[in-house]
Amino acid sequence: MQEAPIIIETLVKVVAILLVFSALAGFTTYVERKVLAFMQRRLGPMNVGPYGLLQIAADGIKLFTKEDIIPAKAVKPVFMIAPIITAATAFIAMAAIPFLPQFDMLGYTVHPIVADVNVGILFVLGVMATGMYGPLLAGMSSANKWSLLGGARTVIQLLSFEVVTGLSILPPLMLVGSLSLVDINNYQAGGFSDWLIWQQPVAFVLFLIAAFAEVNRTPFDLLEHEAEIVSGYATEYSGMRWGMFFIGEYANMFTVAFMVSIVFLGGFGDGGLLGGLAIFAKAFFFIFFFLWTRAAWPHIRPDQLMWFTWKVLMPIAIINIVITGFVMMF
Repeated sequence: MQEAPIIIETLVKVVAILLVFSALAGFTTYVERKVLAFMQRRLGPMNVGPYGLLQIAADGIKLFTKEDIIPAKAVKPVFMIAPIITAATAFIAMAAIPFLPQFDMLGYTVHPIVADVNVGILFVLGVMATGMYGPLLAGMSSANKWSLLGGARTVIQLLSFEVVTGLSILPPLMLVGSLSLVDINNYQAGGFSDWLIWQQPVAFVLFLIAAFAEVNRTPFDLLEHEAEIVSGYATEYSGMRWGMFFIGEYANMFTVAFMVSIVFLGGFGDGGLLGGLAIFAKAFFFIFFFLWTRAAWPHIRPDQLMWFTWKVLMPIAIINIVITGFVMMF
């Protein structure tokens, strides 16, 4: 009987994460349009409701009502399940992230994390990496050469940057001595001067660059690069199946924003209301940063991306690990 409250609390957390971040994914599209419009002197979505606020509802209605088309020669079971993999892995990765410090409600202590596992950061990175199979299977099952090329490009890019992500995160973990995101947060609870960004600025920059590629943001948005290959792996998708790819991408963006905030910028510190506000402020700053780079930076070519990954980022990451090891020894 003692397990019943824990199960109920976990289910409430899961539903809350699904509802909140699904809604935030839709709202972020509105914010992104506004940011791009301001920076590039465009009108943006101004014609659908006051200040274009009803654009979100219009997009949602369009996704839910648009015809779901499956190509005649597509491998239908795989084609149908690929978007589910992308969206599911994006939300499952959030299970080990402490979005807020613990707080009391009606005499009950709430821990705003679904699963406080001792390998939290490994769990998040592993599940996000599994999301690669969504675009890959979508491209392979679509019976479209452009989709196949998009799927292949996806695998190449994500596999390459998974290496950089893993290597860049090692030095901070060496300093903390734990894989738990809660422990990483608590390690920096002393305040601004204890943030890991001051001890590991190189790791911070490497992780942030890799994050842009992981969440398919400019200048590394080559997974679905409609300027070159129609719409990449999603060329044949429509309606809510396409929408699930889109929701997964934005959910991953929020996951990465919170990860960077917790690992390098102190997270929510020692807790409390100010700590909760602080971690959301940090995360939304990085969301804005993702949007700003889309407005300000051009795309790069796939060969430039691979060269940059393997010949610049990976050697720097390895050197940073070695230097951190020596510093810890002496």
